[in-house]
Amino acid sequence: MSTTKLSAFVIDCADPVMLAEFYRAATGWDITHSDADSAQLSDGGTVGLGFQRIAGYQGPGWPDDAKQYHLDLSSADVDATVDRLLAIGARKPDFQPGGEDWTVLADPEGHLFCVCAE
Repeated sequence: MSTTKLSAFVIDCADPVMLAEFYRAATGWDITHSDADSAQLSDGGTVGLGFQRIAGYQGPGWPDDAKQYHLDLSSADVDATVDRLLAIGARKPDFQPGGEDWTVLADPEGHLFCVCAE
């Protein structure tokens, strides 16, 4: 039996180039592909992070049970990382269910992600 491996996680969006730049700055990963309709990031590992333009795309709301995924980013210094991500275009929603365990942020198009301690 052959195995199936996850090769990329692709996020629908309105502006793939802008989001790729945001996540490049957030993660330090390299942009390995970029055009008007899609972009791809990689850290050289087996799974990439992709962005795909969808006409009429609107980001998710928060808190909203209709959200379908979120990314978790880890950091040795959560507060400094949150400050850095806010400075490059993330926003911090009022609703923060993680207490001291994690901070919920949204990227420039509203996709949610959490910053957690390593």
